Amino acid sequence: MSGTSADAIDVALASISGAPPRLNSALLNHTAINFPPQLRKEILRAAEQQPISAGDLSHLNFRLGEAFAEAALVACRRFRIAPKKITLIGSHGQTIFHQGRPIPYLGHPTASTLQIGEPAIIAARTGITTVADFRPADIAQGGQGAPLVPYADYLFYRHEKLGRVSLNLGGIANITVIPANAKPSQVFAFDTGPANMLIDALVAHFTHNRQRYDKDARLARQGRAIPALLDELMRDPYLKLAPPKSTGREYYGRAYLEKFLRLRRRHKAKPNDLIRAATIFTALSIVDALNRFVLPKTKIDQLIVSGGGARNPLILAQLAATLGNEVVGARFSASQPARVASNKPSTAMDVLPSSNLGVPEDAKEAFAFAILAYETFHGRPSNLPSATGARRPAILGKISYAPPQ
Repeated sequence: MSGTSADAIDVALASISGAPPRLNSALLNHTAINFPPQLRKEILRAAEQQPISAGDLSHLNFRLGEAFAEAALVACRRFRIAPKKITLIGSHGQTIFHQGRPIPYLGHPTASTLQIGEPAIIAARTGITTVADFRPADIAQGGQGAPLVPYADYLFYRHEKLGRVSLNLGGIANITVIPANAKPSQVFAFDTGPANMLIDALVAHFTHNRQRYDKDARLARQGRAIPALLDELMRDPYLKLAPPKSTGREYYGRAYLEKFLRLRRRHKAKPNDLIRAATIFTALSIVDALNRFVLPKTKIDQLIVSGGGARNPLILAQLAATLGNEVVGARFSASQPARVASNKPSTAMDVLPSSNLGVPEDAKEAFAFAILAYETFHGRPSNLPSATGARRPAILGKISYAPPQ
């Protein structure tokens, strides 16, 4: 799994058997392999919609396939397991473009998505059958191609008595809503807005790329709160769009960063003030989404947090302060919770890391795509139309078979 931040390739080793509703899955190990800096630079250049030739995009697709294959082999060495013992690889690929809602193109409304990292290369280099390119099948059925992790969230977190929301803080923040004793058709999910993507971009900008992220929110904690700036951010039109909805670097990428930097002059903000604002904005946009689209119709007892942003104590403290309970395992509290633009007051809920329920924060999405690959290989659908907006279930992905022995 490589997300919109393109910070590393996350690899999960899983044991999976059976079939829904008795699908058995266990996470055996996980690791992360950094991208070579020049490759990451090219990924971000393409994902930011900067000019790239068809030839360069083709080369990038195959070069990423090599990188993903090498990551799988490195992971096998770290896990001390022979590649021949691995039955299947699931590769999400690297998102270069995602437009889940149809827009006019050549006279026709068109939605599209593009994940690269050639799976034929992965299968050839590792000798392991590989499933990849999961999102187009959902878009072909009228869905947004995202989010797809809710299928796994439902398997991980469904509870007979507790209503739960699974929150993933990657480059983009997304939630999966699982009511108590839910059926699959009752699960819904959507992207709430930016998470690490915007914070990381500001940190890289102000440190001249010497830092790629705000470790332990150290920079944000040095910034001052500017309520007028937060109020302006919370007027972002995306927040008001009703689900199903998805977003990415196309909206919250370079153009959004430049807009954000212009706010610096208007509000006389220092660099750390902007980093703090982006961090609090991440938390408040999540709370706003819960208040607008979830809590009016679903009782939620627990917010389960995963992804790289789960290590940001300021995001977690702000979520806890605004949602009414303590964070399980938080290292500090938000002494001055920011205001929330919402339709209704929040309902108190526990905020806890996904590791408390057996899935490490950094491993969940890679683990999820292992499960999606398993389902595809067995010819079973694994999108949730209630989450993506698809007209019907779809068998996701394309299979690149291992070379014959």
